[in-house]
Formats: sequence, structure tokens, C-alpha cells
Amino acid sequence: MNRFEQLREKHGEFIYESYEINKDSFVFRFRMDDHLFTPKWIFDPKLTEKAVNKELLEYAVFSLGMSELVSYWKCACSPVVKINCGALNEDQVKWWKKLYFNGLGEFFYRNGIDTDIESFMEIIPQNGVIPSFKSDSEPETGFLIPVGGGKDSVVTLELLKEYNDKNLCYIINPRGATLNCAHTAGYSEGSIVGVKRTIDKELLELNAKGYLNGHTPLSAVIAFSSWIFAYCGGKKYIALSNESSANESNVKDTGINHQYSKSTEFEADFRNYTKTYFADFPEYFSLLRPWSEWQITKRFVSYPKYFPVFQSCNLGSKTDSWCANCAKCLYVYIMLSAFLDDNRLMDIFGKNMLQDREFKDMFNGLVYQDFDKPFECVGTRAEIKLALYTAAEKRNGRELPLLLKEYIDSNKEKPSSLDDYFDNNNFVPKEFIGLLQREGTL
Repeated sequence: MNRFEQLREKHGEFIYESYEINKDSFVFRFRMDDHLFTPKWIFDPKLTEKAVNKELLEYAVFSLGMSELVSYWKCACSPVVKINCGALNEDQVKWWKKLYFNGLGEFFYRNGIDTDIESFMEIIPQNGVIPSFKSDSEPETGFLIPVGGGKDSVVTLELLKEYNDKNLCYIINPRGATLNCAHTAGYSEGSIVGVKRTIDKELLELNAKGYLNGHTPLSAVIAFSSWIFAYCGGKKYIALSNESSANESNVKDTGINHQYSKSTEFEADFRNYTKTYFADFPEYFSLLRPWSEWQITKRFVSYPKYFPVFQSCNLGSKTDSWCANCAKCLYVYIMLSAFLDDNRLMDIFGKNMLQDREFKDMFNGLVYQDFDKPFECVGTRAEIKLALYTAAEKRNGRELPLLLKEYIDSNKEKPSSLDDYFDNNNFVPKEFIGLLQREGTL
């Protein structure tokens, strides 16, 4: 019996016991036998006091707990999940199972778990009679913009700068890079919604004892929480910064996608869920969905004021630095190398990552189809190959760094341009499509 089966047999039930809404916090209670998990969200009391419909807020917070649940459930993968608070109908149960199963694709793959959407979990709600809410009046305008500190959210901030006086930046666990990007974009502290999300230490202790661990659909947590704070803040829109590239799988011939909860499929599902069970507004969409990562990077480099402050390396997030030793750093380095010279890249990363042979395996995963794509938020192989070719052209006449030279020596054909790429499978409101098509945008 493997570890997955052992833990499922030992912990047959996982229970969502309750949620609590306080003036300055949300508290969730999950139980697995003698193990109690109480993750918390802490925020300024002013952020929720203006909610027009308190019952709707309560149901949205319950749903945020549903998005948190999977991070704790995964430690033992209990076959039965009981929902002893809130309410879910049959369609909602199917919706959550789809999110959990697809969002855990990487987790299942890396832990060697062979399961299917029918058998991996049974969700049993105590109450199947869901509430119904009347639509509030439509907000006039205003965006809540989730800011992660990387180049994508920077581009969204800049594209929406004409609406700055009506916008809010949304930051979970604020840190130097996220705050500095918001400030650089012109947002004061009063226009920043900063919330603290805590992970219960009991989960970390179980992981240390050998319980299962791995990637979960965090962007679903961001989606539900951003809806709550946009609703309370009276904003009409939630503008994400997920690009078309987020739809590509990481493992050949599978649907395993590290970025599933950033995908167009999840975006469509979430929009349908909130419009069906919450309210028509705020409306959730990704402003950058029509663009490729190539186009986003090309746009980003036109904002050099962000070069000293942006940062999206997971390993370096606690120190607001680029570790310059992981696949995410290598990916960003490659994309920027198409537009920036080596000295500017050294200023950002501290070293020439394309000169380091130790990164060959990560490089292969980013570039070649026969290797697993790194489990990071990175662009498509077509985008990366175009960046490499353009980087070599930019350095014409100079000695190329090791990994770039090896790639160009064996790949002479110029990749197709992505300058005119436009993914029509998007949910950008018609009145904002022009932001992506203006003269000089690309």
C-alpha cells in the first residue's frame, strides 16, 4: 500500500466545520480526526464594513473557505469531505470537484498518485438548499487589481493608469516588491487593499512528519478573496493579469497544468459561478488574456522605472530578491534578454544566467517538448524560443553566453513573430479591448 492509500485509510473524513466573520478577520475551521486547522485572513476593518448585502458577504466568505480547504485536505487526501457549514447544491459539488481535481494535477503527478475525478473525493454537504441574492445596483466603475509584484501585474497597472483615482490594488501578504510596484504605479497606501493570509502550523507539522505536500490551485483562492474585497469596496471589475500562455500544460500529452487556476477554463468557470451564486458584479476577468507572454514582456520593458522593484521569484519572495537559481528566474531572464542588454540584466539578477551550464536541465525543460516543462508560471515554448532567437540577434557580433550559443548553433530557423498575436478567447469587456490595441501598445 502506497503513502496515498495509507493516509486515506487512516483519515477517512475531512470536515469543513465552520467559518467566522469578524470585524478584522475571517477564520476557517477544518478538522481531520484529531487535527484541527484554523487558517485566518486578517485585514483592516474598513475593508468589509461597506458590504451592501451581509448575507451575500457571508456566503462568499464560506466559498473562500471552500477554496482554502484543498490546501489542507491534500495532506492526507481523505476520501470523504463533509461540508458542515454553508450550503452547496449538486452542480456546485461538481464545480468544486472539477477545480480540486484539475488544480491538483501537478500534486498528483509529482506524488505518483493515480486517481480519477470520480473517486479521488466525495463531497457531502450537510445543507443542499443554497441562498439566493438579489442583484445590487451596478457599480459605476473602478477596478480591483491583484498585484503579485511581477511584470504581468505591472503591465496591467500601467494599462489601467487612467482609472487610478477609482482603482484599488489588492495584495495578499504585502511585501517589498508588491508594495513598491503599487507605489511606483502611483497608488498611495489608502488605495492598497493589503490582507494577511496565514497557514495553520498544524499543516506544516504534518508535512514534516511525511504527510503529502505539493501544489494547489492558489489562484482560485485569489479569485474568491478578490471578489469579496472588490464587492465590499464597490468596484465594478476585478482585473487579473493572466495571459494566454497560462493554458499550456507542463507534461507532454496530458492536461497537467501548474497554472490551471490561471487558465481561461477556470476563468470561465469562476465567472459563471459568481454570476450564478453571488451577483453580476464585480466582474472577474484577465485584462492580459488576449496577449502572449512575448507581448507582455515587450510592453513591460518600456517601463524601466519598475526594473529595480519588480520580482516574481518564489524562492526569493521573502527577501524581495531574484534567487537567480530557479526555473522561474531563468525564464524571466530569457524573456527579458530579448530586449535588455547584459549589463541591465546583471543589475536585475546579479549574474548572467545563460552563462551557467548548471541550468542546462532547466533550460531544456523550458525550451524542448521532450522534457517536462518546469512547474512554474512560465510562458510557452514558442515564446521562449522567439526570445532566445531575438536575444542572439540583439547580441550580434558579440560572444553569446553559453546556453544561448548552444541553442542558436543547433536552431538556425527564425521562429514566427508573436507581435500580432491576439487570443480572442477572452472575457475582456468590449470597452477595454482598445487598451490592448492602441497605436504603440506593442
